[in-house]
Amino acid sequence: MTDTEGQTPAQRLIGDFAPKLVSLTDDVLFGDVWARPELSQRDRSLITCAALVTNGSTEQLRGHLARAKANGLTETELKEAIIHLAFYAGWPRAMSAITVAKDVFGDAGSGQ
Repeated sequence: MTDTEGQTPAQRLIGDFAPKLVSLTDDVLFGDVWARPELSQRDRSLITCAALVTNGSTEQLRGHLARAKANGLTETELKEAIIHLAFYAGWPRAMSAITVAKDVFGDAGSGQ
């Protein structure tokens, strides 16, 4: 499929290669879990970014940092979370995560 307009990120990433994983991602994870009202989207983003830093999932962190900003977290808050996690998740994981954040936010990093 060459036209990616209107596709979800999971559809663009793995498309027909693993349609069940796309369905679970779109319908269950983002369609149900992320939509539950018990936590705000902002809180879910902070928790998700923290979990991704903690387990070293920098591939997924890139997209979730952008989502976190869209959900109301500032660059400063996200950087501070990574700094805080350095002491709980390990220095190498925090250094890898902050490198991803620097790339996502740009070298200047406005703090907002």
